Order: sequence, then C-alpha cells, then structure tokens
Amino acid sequence: MAKEILAAEILSPGGNLEGYIQAVNSIAQLSVEEEKALGEQLYYDGDVDAARRLVMAHLRFVVYVARSYSGYGLSEADLIQEGNVGLMKAVRRYNPEFGVRLVSFAVHWIKAEMHEFILKNWRIVKVATTKAQRKLFFNLRSSKKRLGWMNEQEVKSIAEKLGVEPHHVRLMEGRLSSHDEAFDAGGDDDEDFLSPSRFLDDPTSNPAELVEIQTKSLGDKKELFGAMGTLDDRAQEIIRRRWLMDQKSTLHELAAEFGVSAERIRQLEQNAIKKLRKQMEA
Repeated sequence: MAKEILAAEILSPGGNLEGYIQAVNSIAQLSVEEEKALGEQLYYDGDVDAARRLVMAHLRFVVYVARSYSGYGLSEADLIQEGNVGLMKAVRRYNPEFGVRLVSFAVHWIKAEMHEFILKNWRIVKVATTKAQRKLFFNLRSSKKRLGWMNEQEVKSIAEKLGVEPHHVRLMEGRLSSHDEAFDAGGDDDEDFLSPSRFLDDPTSNPAELVEIQTKSLGDKKELFGAMGTLDDRAQEIIRRRWLMDQKSTLHELAAEFGVSAERIRQLEQNAIKKLRKQMEA
C-alpha cells in the first residue's frame, strides 16, 4: 500500500499518464467506516495525513470524471490535474456529519475545476462567460445527437429542457461549431494565401508612421493656436471663419459683417496668413 501511494504521489498525469492511472487504481478504496473515521480526524483535529489518505483514495474517481470530457480535444492529463485540485478543495470542505460519501460531495468541486479549465482553453475567445451560458455550453454538447446543425424541433426541445430561449441555443450552437484561426498561417504558402493576415493587413498603414503623423499634427495645432494669439481680434476672426470652421464664410459674408469691401477682407486674410507663417517658422 505504501509503495502504491508513493507512486501516485511521485507520478504526475503529464509525465506518464498510463503509469499514473495504474498507480491510482491500485490504491485500495475506503470503506464507509474508514472514510468516516478519516473525515472526523480531518474535520475535528486537522489531521493532514487523514486528508492525504482521503485524496489518494479518490484519485481514481477524478480519472473517471476526466474521461467523460474527452470529446473537448483537451489533454486528459490536464483535465485530471485540474480535477485533482477540485478534489483537494472538496476534501478541505468535507464535513462527515453531512451523512454523504465524500465522492458524492466532491463531484461538484471536481467538475467545477474541469469546466473552468475547458472554458479557458477550448477556444482562444471564450464561448461562455455567464453562469447561464456555461450551463448551456456543457448541456448542449451532451444533448446534440449528431454532428450536423440541429433542426427547429431539436432546438425547441433543448431550449425547453434547459429553460432558455431557442435563439440562445442557436447562438451557442454557432459558437460550438466555430473554430480558431491563426492570423498568420506561419509560412505555408497555400494556407498563408487565405490567412487573415493577407486580407486584413493594410500595407499603407504603418503604426509607427501613424503615431508620428498624429504627434506632428498635434504639434502643428499647438503652434498654430500659439501664433493666432499674435493677431488682432479681427484678423483672428477672419482666419477662424475662413479656415478653421466646417462651414467656411465667404469674403462677401465677412465684408458685409465687418462693413468693408470683399477685397479688403482678402488683404487682411493674406496679411494674417503671412504673420502666422512667420511665427510658426521662427
């Protein structure tokens, strides 16, 4: 027994999965009396050795649960490892006075850790973020009877079973049927031809150049408004109305407003522009 427990402790699922499974399956299961006694030692006395024995005796159950999630395309070793974390959390919270076996109590914690791992790693973009979406995600995968898209009757049936709207079922089905695609195919000419990097990349937009242009534009505006302060009020108003507004005023409109000729407004405008240019070049 000691050798079997030691083997399960040393081996990690990622190192030698089959060896790990053989090791945990060789650990004897606990009787009801043994489990209750260990649970009481842990709960009342904080006995760490009792906690270790409870965990070790239930590692085989974690393997069993992990295999039920093999259809997600994730590493079984990783699922087992996450499930083991859930098992340890359950053991820490287990109260033998509940009157239930540890395996019944722990299954919630084991599945919760596996679910979290699946949702984080199944897609680059999360397919389920709310509690309702997570429930729909796992139930929908287990409810689908075939690989193709569901018909209206199947959608309605699943929606009624899970207590959600049919369009939520359709939305999650679309997310489940989608797949991640690399932005850059990575050097394969055939795949790279259709990769998003070929048709999303804009060769005319260089981030460094855009930042440089934006910085220069802000600097020019600052200099312009600084130079505007050297003009008299009338000249400032003419420049602002002729050049800086979306709806620009005509020479005749400004002439009527200031009580001078259109030619005089043009002269004032040209003189103001010369002064601005001189100030900005200084």
